[in-house]
Amino acid sequence: MFKRHYISALVLGTILSGCASQANTAPSGKAPPAPANATATITPAELADFNAWRTGFRAKALARGIKPAVFDRAFKDVTLSQQVIKLDGSQAEFTRQIWDYLDTATSTTRVNTGREKARALASTLQAIEARYQVDAKVILSVWGMETNYGSYRGNISTIAGLATLAFEGRRREFAENQLIAALQILQAGDITPERMRGSWAGAMGHTQFMPTSYLEYAQDFTGDGKRDIWSDDPTDALASTAAYLKRFGWQQGAPWGVEVTLPKGFDYASADQGNRQPVSVWRAQGVTTVTGQPLPDFGEAAILVPAGAHGPVFAIFNNFRVIRRYNNATSYAMAVGHLADKIAGGGEFVAKWPRNERALSRSEKIELQRKLTAKGFDTQGADGVIGPNTINAIRGYQQSLNQVADGYASASLLEQLR
Repeated sequence: MFKRHYISALVLGTILSGCASQANTAPSGKAPPAPANATATITPAELADFNAWRTGFRAKALARGIKPAVFDRAFKDVTLSQQVIKLDGSQAEFTRQIWDYLDTATSTTRVNTGREKARALASTLQAIEARYQVDAKVILSVWGMETNYGSYRGNISTIAGLATLAFEGRRREFAENQLIAALQILQAGDITPERMRGSWAGAMGHTQFMPTSYLEYAQDFTGDGKRDIWSDDPTDALASTAAYLKRFGWQQGAPWGVEVTLPKGFDYASADQGNRQPVSVWRAQGVTTVTGQPLPDFGEAAILVPAGAHGPVFAIFNNFRVIRRYNNATSYAMAVGHLADKIAGGGEFVAKWPRNERALSRSEKIELQRKLTAKGFDTQGADGVIGPNTINAIRGYQQSLNQVADGYASASLLEQLR
């Protein structure tokens, strides 16, 4: 998937509670099923057009310093992949609620596997944590979320997948830049074309780095002269993830967030990830931990209500934003944080999710956006993605009716609009 490090521009995958979730693997760690017609025959015209694109791209690559022999070996037998085209163009109509996603992403099996990996790799994780000052439980959690601890790393040729995406043209500049980076990796000798495999959109290794991110953040922690994130040994990949999180400001020992209780009459319009305030401000408003203790001070915090006013509420800190640099999805960041806490012995959230509230389909979200706009609460487009503009429109609509302005896109809200 097009993910972390740049996902704000290119979000793919399942839409959960208005945010895109990481989608290279299903929460079980298994690959998403390919469409039934993903292996459709490539027509002679398509193949001719692809070969023409490849000829033009070869000139670009050589102009960027790629040696002809490196390019020719990398592209040997590479052809247009209908599977990649189908996966890139697919958009799920039906989605899951965030609690269903978290149930699977932080399942007992995944937690127990994480603890087993923590024991088996204790000395390695301790050394990585000491060097990068990033909590080992979070490194494990990212690994678990991305590839189910390495059990599914993807088996599509990185060159073939990116070449197909570049040829397709919808994100040509992005895909060609990733291809150049992949060729630079090959030219440096870190990996061979045959072993450079991963997701259909170019994410590679145990923790799914894109080629440009690999060039900037990958680490040779084993000291063998290669930054091998593809090996069965996950050491370099785990260190690379730690290096990435450190680069974007991870605070060792600090939580991603804490579950809180809001005071009666709390203004839900202030529950916005962009509304970061000193902890003293939230304390003054009566926000406490879910156990009634004073809100801990780990720097500025924002209030997160992922299921609106009828579900768990969190105060989120800097580390939550750092996780979102890896994958810019609220659901993903919550899953990484929650899984890490459970690996370390933590339990479930105290407040209950509104499990009676069904998920909106993509077409229903589009309908909701259109109805809001028609009533004078402009969502700035109807694309089926519940982003900040739609949340603000929902809040405006709720405020006009003197309702709790939590901005939550629910099935009951759509029924009300209808």
